Amino acid sequence: MNRSFWLLSLTAVFYLLVSCEIPPKEDSATAKTTTASLSSSSISLSSPFLDSKSGLDKYWYQGKGELNVYSLEQNRYQDIHPGEALLVFVTEDFLTDKQVKNDSYQSSNSTPILKMNGITRFTTGLYDYSIMTSVFTPVNTRDFPRTLKVTHSAQDWCGQVYSQINLQGEQYQYQLFSYFESEGDDQKNASANLLEEEIMNRIRMDYQSLPVGNDLKIVPGLTFLRLKHKPYQTYPVNTRLEDYEGTDFTGEELKAYVLEYPEFQRTLTIVFSAVAPFYIEGWMDSYPSVFDGKVRTTKAIRNRTVLLDYWTKNSNSTTNMELRKQLNLR
Repeated sequence: MNRSFWLLSLTAVFYLLVSCEIPPKEDSATAKTTTASLSSSSISLSSPFLDSKSGLDKYWYQGKGELNVYSLEQNRYQDIHPGEALLVFVTEDFLTDKQVKNDSYQSSNSTPILKMNGITRFTTGLYDYSIMTSVFTPVNTRDFPRTLKVTHSAQDWCGQVYSQINLQGEQYQYQLFSYFESEGDDQKNASANLLEEEIMNRIRMDYQSLPVGNDLKIVPGLTFLRLKHKPYQTYPVNTRLEDYEGTDFTGEELKAYVLEYPEFQRTLTIVFSAVAPFYIEGWMDSYPSVFDGKVRTTKAIRNRTVLLDYWTKNSNSTTNMELRKQLNLR
């Protein structure tokens, strides 16, 4: 084995110790807020995401995940429905060939990623919806400029649908498994354009690199495509990055990244802090409802953010139940 492989292996061992779902020894400490003191450990990689000036390298590599809880108002059918949304950001190592989490560290085809797990739960009258999206974006943007993988699942009382996007060369391969006859199981390819799903990861890494302009081509979010039953492909979009001047969101030096899809009469606005670590304060997603064509707006507003090794908090202990209460999780 050559020297570079051994160096990679040693780095991998470090990531194994701090990455998500590798449970360290559990303690009884309560959840720490985002103002907690940072670890002194630092990893030097060529990426704007790991920026020693902003302290993001220290912020993300503490062996913890960032859990964000949002109050949700969801546009569905002919109403706005109550619910909750969670965004979980965590770093881990990812195999670039198999495109799965690096568990065994037997392969050198590995790179650090920022993973976002987005979970949306809301009721529609009697029955419930649960939607989850996972986005795997390399932090070494010089060598891996594109998101490697996105998975998406949606469940309600009618059934469930699963879809997945994998980067294959210069294209994204898309797979859909649906219970609808009109959709069935499907597979197709599309050019490796920006994915709407990865925008929040890009904001957390380097929001100034977001594309701005008219008539861009973007694959809309899989949640939107699912709820509207639209085909997976790139669509024209107009984007802009601007100061946020509304009153729905509060925070320090707020920015808004706005996407307008003319074909859908849809406007998606993601509001975030321009100060590291660039919290996602929330989003507004306006488009015509399915049945009556009236434009309604989905809105999510951040209520609480904590940094903690949540994967170790899996018992029914009083401490863990208190954490759920503090986070106002249903």
